[in-house]
Amino acid sequence: MTTTTTIATVVIDCADPRALAAFYARLTGWTPSGDDPGFVTLEGGPVMLAFQRVDGYRGPGWPGPAKHAHLDLAVPDVESAVRRIAELGGAIPAEQPGGGEWTVALDPEGHPFCLTRAA
Repeated sequence: MTTTTTIATVVIDCADPRALAAFYARLTGWTPSGDDPGFVTLEGGPVMLAFQRVDGYRGPGWPGPAKHAHLDLAVPDVESAVRRIAELGGAIPAEQPGGGEWTVALDPEGHPFCLTRAA
């Protein structure tokens, strides 16, 4: 099968691209780039992440039906990652539907993402 399309970037809508990119940069170790305050990218992983300002943006909230898409992040130690997320301004909501297989976290703007144990 011939591949004709690849995913180059995952773009996350947000209110403050620089702040949200800084959160994910500290969490992942990836490098922010770009000088446009309305669009910031992170490089260093298997796909580029970008954060795009949307005026009046409100996060999807958790739990709720408007989850949009979310990221799954593989980490060697979920408990350490949970502590790090709190230190960086994120949160771990009380509702955890993963049954121990994943942990739902929220970034500072309320986007949910999941933590899974790295293989």
